[in-house]
Amino acid sequence: MKNKGFILLSALFLLLLAACSSSNTGTSGTEAEAEGTEKEAAETTEKQEVVFWHAMSGDLETVLKDIVADFNESQEEIEVTPVFQGTYEEALTKFNTVAGTEDAPTIMQTFEVGTKYMVDSGHVQPVQKFIDEDNYDTSQWEKNISNYYTVDGEQYSMPFNSSTPVLIYNKDAFKEAGLDVDQAPMTYSELMDAAKKLTKQEGGETSQYGFSILNYGWFFEELLAAQGGHYVDNENGRNGNATKATFNDELGLNVFSLISDMYNDGTFYNVGQNWDDIRAAFQSKKVAMYLDSSAGVKTIVDNADFEVGVSYLPIPDDADRQGVIIGGASVWMSSGIEEAKQKAAWEFMKYLTTPEVQGEWHVKTGYFAINPAAYEQDIVKEEWEKYPQLKVTVDQLRDTKPSTATQGALISVFPESRQKVVTAMENLYQGMDPQEALDQAAEETNRALEVASKKQGN
Repeated sequence: MKNKGFILLSALFLLLLAACSSSNTGTSGTEAEAEGTEKEAAETTEKQEVVFWHAMSGDLETVLKDIVADFNESQEEIEVTPVFQGTYEEALTKFNTVAGTEDAPTIMQTFEVGTKYMVDSGHVQPVQKFIDEDNYDTSQWEKNISNYYTVDGEQYSMPFNSSTPVLIYNKDAFKEAGLDVDQAPMTYSELMDAAKKLTKQEGGETSQYGFSILNYGWFFEELLAAQGGHYVDNENGRNGNATKATFNDELGLNVFSLISDMYNDGTFYNVGQNWDDIRAAFQSKKVAMYLDSSAGVKTIVDNADFEVGVSYLPIPDDADRQGVIIGGASVWMSSGIEEAKQKAAWEFMKYLTTPEVQGEWHVKTGYFAINPAAYEQDIVKEEWEKYPQLKVTVDQLRDTKPSTATQGALISVFPESRQKVVTAMENLYQGMDPQEALDQAAEETNRALEVASKKQGN
C-alpha cells in the first residue's frame, strides 16, 4: 500500500512539474494557434452585429463596403454586415415581408419617397431617441437635407446618400451658338431661347436638340418645388395626412406647358425613361442641355469630350426661386430588436456622418456630404479644383429656402403617383393638353390616396 501511495504521489508530482515547465517555456505552436482561434471566436461572438440592407450597386457598393470595412477595423465591439437587396423598390418589398420579425435588418437604406411608408409601417425606431439620449448635435448636419426626414419635429432616419437635380449643358455647343458659356439659362424664357439657338437641323433631320428631361416624376416634383409649389394638400402632407393632389395647379401647369411648348417647337428631345439613354444622348451631342442628378456630375464630366457646365434649375420668369428638394435615400433603424443592437447601429450611423467619412463619400460618389464640415477636408478641396461643377451642386442646395415645398411631400403612395406623372408626361408627346394630362394624373393619385387611407382605417 505504501509503494502504491508513493507511486501515485510521484506521478502527481511529475504532472505538476510538467505543467509548471510548460507554463515557463510556453505552449506549443499548435496549442497556441488553437487558443488564438478560440479567443478570436469568443471576441467575434461578443461583437454586436449590425445587418445593413442597402441598394447601392456597382461602384457605389464598392465605396460603401470600404467605408463599412474601415468602421469595423476602427473598433472591436461592433461588426456591420452590408447586404445588397436590389433596387430601392425591391429592398422595400423585402423589408415589408420581414419587418417586425427576427429576420428584419438592424438598419436599412430606403429612398426618399418611401419615407411616409416607413413612418406609417410601425416597424421603425426613429433615431430621435438616440439623438436625445446622446445629446447628439444634429445642427452639424445639412439642414436642407435632414429636413426631409424630419416629421412633426422628430428625426426619423439619418440622411445618407443625398442628391438634387441640376441643369447640365455642353459649353462647346453654347460657344458655337453664340451663347455665354458661363451663364446657363435661369428662367423658362431663357431656356426656350437658348434651346432654339442650340437646336440644329441637317437634311430635314434634327441632329442636335436644345433640351431634354427624362420622363421621371422626380424632375417634375423638383421643378414644381423650385417655384414654391406643393405636390399634395395639407402643406405637402407635412401638416396632417395628404388627402388630394395639388400638383395640377397653375405652378404644375407651368412645368407641363414648358415641356409641351418646347416639344411642339422641335427643340425638346423625348428620350424616354432610361437614365443611360439621356446621358448617352448628351455625350453624343444629340442633346445640348438636360436635367440630371447631382450625383452623376463627375461621371458625366469624365466621359464627355467637350467642356461640361452645371447650373441651377430654371424657374418661370415671374417666380421667386425657392430651391430644390433632396433626393436619394436615408438609413432607417428597425424597431422590435435588441436595444444593444440599436445602440450599435447608432454608433455606426454617427461614424457615417463624420466629416472624414462624408468627405470620402462625396468625392468618390458625387453625393452631397450630409455634414458640411466635410467640404473643408483637403480631399474635397482638391476634388473641387478638378471638378468645379461639384461646388455648383452644393451652392444650389445651400441657397434653398427651407419650406414645406422644398421639404418635399409625404405620401405613402408616392412611387405609384410618380408613375402616373410619367404617363402624363408621355401623353404630352401624343398631343394631349397639358392641363388635361395633369388633371388625369392628379385624379389617379387621389384614388390611390383614398385606397391607402381606407386600408389604414382613416
